[in-house]
Amino acid sequence: MQPTPLHTAHDREIESLVEFDKVVSEHGSLARFRVQAVDLTDRTDALLAVDTAGAVFLGCPMDPEAAARVRATGALVFPPIPGLPFDPYRGSLYSPDELFASLDKGYEATPDARAYAWFQQTKADGDVFASMLRAIHDDSVSDALDELLVGTRVVGVMGGHAMARGTEAYEGAAHLGRELARAGLTVATGGGPGAMEAANLGAYAAPFDDEMLTEALRLLAEAPSFTPSISDWARAAFAVRERWPGGGPSIGIPTWFYGHEPPNAFAAHIAKYFANATREDGLLARSKAGVVFLPGAAGTVQEIFDNATPNYYESRGEPTPMVLVNRAHWTERHPTWPLLQSLARERSMESRIALVDRIEEAPDALKRLGG
Repeated sequence: MQPTPLHTAHDREIESLVEFDKVVSEHGSLARFRVQAVDLTDRTDALLAVDTAGAVFLGCPMDPEAAARVRATGALVFPPIPGLPFDPYRGSLYSPDELFASLDKGYEATPDARAYAWFQQTKADGDVFASMLRAIHDDSVSDALDELLVGTRVVGVMGGHAMARGTEAYEGAAHLGRELARAGLTVATGGGPGAMEAANLGAYAAPFDDEMLTEALRLLAEAPSFTPSISDWARAAFAVRERWPGGGPSIGIPTWFYGHEPPNAFAAHIAKYFANATREDGLLARSKAGVVFLPGAAGTVQEIFDNATPNYYESRGEPTPMVLVNRAHWTERHPTWPLLQSLARERSMESRIALVDRIEEAPDALKRLGG
């Protein structure tokens, strides 16, 4: 039987023991493969037997004899880094359960909070080794995100973290996320509280009936904000998930740069970054089906023009749809729309931008613009 041909770099990535065993069985070689964050302590016999020339092992625990042997055959071995609150070589995105593990002891005990504390300490120290680990981590997250999104149509929903549970605006954002998810789109947000959480909640609620979303909104309103207690805020979300397990998937893309904003528990897949610039550009670049901008402040204004710039220059190809929601907010409170209009005038992006009054109008506007 001929070995399966390898066509792309992703075909050479091994991210689980199942994949490792399959490659060894089918190819009889690990040459030029990249093995990422896989515990190989029980695969010593295979590592001693197969060709590993040109292979790269990223954060893979292995027996010292096996590590010495694969190095001798020309492989690169990047060992696990002890004492870190995160795995810089991770091969998959985070889940809410992973980031909020130990929440019963308080948010400060969770991996999410500990990673932020590490970030704050090492950023202050200016440690070049720590900055290298952050860069490796963020690149690993981007790689995992790209693998997850193959073949999907992603729509971004942007908005401020200050939107409180229990408000009409929050409920509207949840209904928007649900409608977009039911239309077959993958909802992606900045992954934090407020409007971001509401849209992820809506996607989570997509498989359920109206009663579920109504009741979930009521329960969440009992802890309206992540201040003063992130623990109470997060526990309310996990209580909803426990009562209605198996919700629809969506993406959250938060950052430890804004460590005071915790990730929300309704995004099934969380691509959390240390570098906010990488996070912002990655979120918008992957939202090829368009972006809906809900009312927000400085962060959302930044995202509008981060998205407008490649649309203006067409540096990512054909401009993607941009829908701004709430006319008064974007023309009076933060008059972003007039500037966006002036930039778009007589360019291809002019037919890809829209301003609507009500959040209920956003899905139709997105369709009309070609999203």
